[in-house]
Amino acid sequence: MSEKDLHAVLVRPLLTERGTRLQEKSNQYLFQASLGASKTDVKNAVEAMFKVKVEQVRTMVLPGKFRRYGRGGGMKSDWKKAIVTVAKGQKIDFAQQA
Repeated sequence: MSEKDLHAVLVRPLLTERGTRLQEKSNQYLFQASLGASKTDVKNAVEAMFKVKVEQVRTMVLPGKFRRYGRGGGMKSDWKKAIVTVAKGQKIDFAQQA
């Protein structure tokens, strides 16, 4: 896969309190993935970008929320969250990747 394809699969890492807890306890990392990406696509992208061995990928599609814009409002689009479990002893350093 080319670098452009990898970034099309993984939109961004999700750096949240829950994600930090998962990193410390279970060696799991959270990513926002594109809606069309499969678990295999996410696994291959993480292994290629961060040079780690992925053991498991769990994905979920989260519905967009209603947001107000002035007097009116609209819906934000749906998005996909991926929870990636990395092999024991390995870790992903987001600061080095940037």
